[in-house]
Amino acid sequence: MSITRRDTLLIGLGAAAATVLPFRVVAATEDAIAEFTGGAETGSEGLTLTAPEIAENGNTVPIEVSAPGAEAILVLAAGNPQPGVAQFNFGPLSASQYAATRIRLAGTQDVVAVAKMADGSFVKASKEVKVTIGGCGG
Repeated sequence: MSITRRDTLLIGLGAAAATVLPFRVVAATEDAIAEFTGGAETGSEGLTLTAPEIAENGNTVPIEVSAPGAEAILVLAAGNPQPGVAQFNFGPLSASQYAATRIRLAGTQDVVAVAKMADGSFVKASKEVKVTIGGCGG
């Protein structure tokens, strides 16, 4: 088997794309947060994000978010090809501002939650989840 110039170029382009891809994913997460918050600063108190430290299977990772007094909570998976996971909106008659669901993770990554509070402020929480078997084609 001999390697041609074309093969060498394809390998080089693949390596370059693999190097740049993680930066694009992080940028997509930051862009989603900026769009949700309108560019406002985020605090760290008042939002609880519960996720397992280690998930055996990335296809079904249980998470819970709670933010008393929140109007909306945005959940993102920073390492997924599409980082937006869910947005929970709470009305004035909501008994509690709590949500639980299962999400799909491509691999070990941070799960990020951002809450818009009733006073217009924003709070953010994140947790790293180590995935042993990837869920998004991993």
